[in-house]
Amino acid sequence: MKDFGKLIPEKIKMLHFSILSGAIDCPEEHDNNKVTNFKFDVDFEMGHNLQEKLVKTNFRISVETESTDQKEAVGKFHFIYWFSVDNLNELIAKEDGQELVSSGLGNALGSITYSTSRGILMTRFQGTALSNFILPVVDPNDLLAK
Repeated sequence: MKDFGKLIPEKIKMLHFSILSGAIDCPEEHDNNKVTNFKFDVDFEMGHNLQEKLVKTNFRISVETESTDQKEAVGKFHFIYWFSVDNLNELIAKEDGQELVSSGLGNALGSITYSTSRGILMTRFQGTALSNFILPVVDPNDLLAK
């Protein structure tokens, strides 16, 4: 097992985020009173540039209503986030020709990406068929495992 340097939160800075795509499709006749639940799927990816000390995260989400007797409303979003990590070289190690990322760094950036996206989605979903959906709290290690 590789020894990584210490994760120091103060050395992580969010530089930029973008919503690359976002859409909510809702049939005109959709009735929010018939919505019984929501199903959702997320995808999280992370990449880095060691020389520039940059990390990019991609977060995609698809949300769909679950109703009785109607066509469902669907929301799909794709976010990217750019982070500067001053001690990135201490949190990434090369082993057997592969670069390994410290679980602490992956956990921290997954948590920041996920929770920031939750807040953005809450505002984007206001006044739509998805307004009652709130992205649930999850274990960030589950994001990394996907």
